[in-house]
Amino acid sequence: MPAVTTDPKRRALGKGLESLLPSRPAPTPAPQVAAPVESTGKPLEIPLEQIERNPYQTRTRFDEAKLAELAQSISASGVVQPIVVRPLAGGRYQLITGERRWLASKKANKATIPAIVRQVSDEQTLEMTIVENLQRADLNPIEQARAYQRLSNDFKMTQEQMAIRTGKERASVSNFLRLLKLPETVQQKVESGDLSFGHARTLLALESPDAITAAAQKVMALSLSVRQTESYVQGLINPEAKEKKESKADAQKEDPNVREAQDRIRRTLGLKVRIEDKNGKGRVIIEYSGLEDFDSILTALGGQ
Repeated sequence: MPAVTTDPKRRALGKGLESLLPSRPAPTPAPQVAAPVESTGKPLEIPLEQIERNPYQTRTRFDEAKLAELAQSISASGVVQPIVVRPLAGGRYQLITGERRWLASKKANKATIPAIVRQVSDEQTLEMTIVENLQRADLNPIEQARAYQRLSNDFKMTQEQMAIRTGKERASVSNFLRLLKLPETVQQKVESGDLSFGHARTLLALESPDAITAAAQKVMALSLSVRQTESYVQGLINPEAKEKKESKADAQKEDPNVREAQDRIRRTLGLKVRIEDKNGKGRVIIEYSGLEDFDSILTALGGQ
């Protein structure tokens, strides 16, 4: 039975290692809880005071009213979904995901919070934070744009790769990134909610930063809808088309009798004629391009 002869060696080897281990200085947070948590997937109750904010967080604004609602819910029912942290030196932890739950738990005066501990690098933490944020529905457009920019700059991801990782359309990723071309003051208005994503995307059709800023101010002052903003911007880009459109709209509002009289005078003179009528009062405008045309008008009116 050759197999039996190896067991004492293994036991002896194990005993030898055990006798050596105490002579090594054990690190302070020696048996990190990350390893068992990683394998079992069970969250730990970690004191809130031992958790530090995520330095890679791309989210900058939190709705205080919604945060208060979440704190009230946590007071009543606790934290339903654990946060994710990674271990630091000295028995401390750093947030990876779940900052709203962490902040709300503080507001609710909780001592601990359920957390899953993971051993991840700085780069993995950054990527996990950004991707998790981008999958949220309440991130404002500028925060999303900056998150995509960080994925591009720090991880050299293409727009196609970013779309796959976040479950978004590539065109959507491109549109968010374009928002960062807006002047800083306009970006702030988008971030605060004074301008929507649709407004911001429409304003990008104006190339000059000054033109974008001026247009944004008018859009906010007049509370223009996205559709109205589109028309306004197109009018700035192509004023001639706007005039033609307005003329056509005016023509559609004309009284049929006025339009018929206008056409009759135009046929008689062979010149461009416009009748402006409002409640039976107005003016007749006849355009001419030379003396011959002017003479024709005089002749038609019975002059010499």
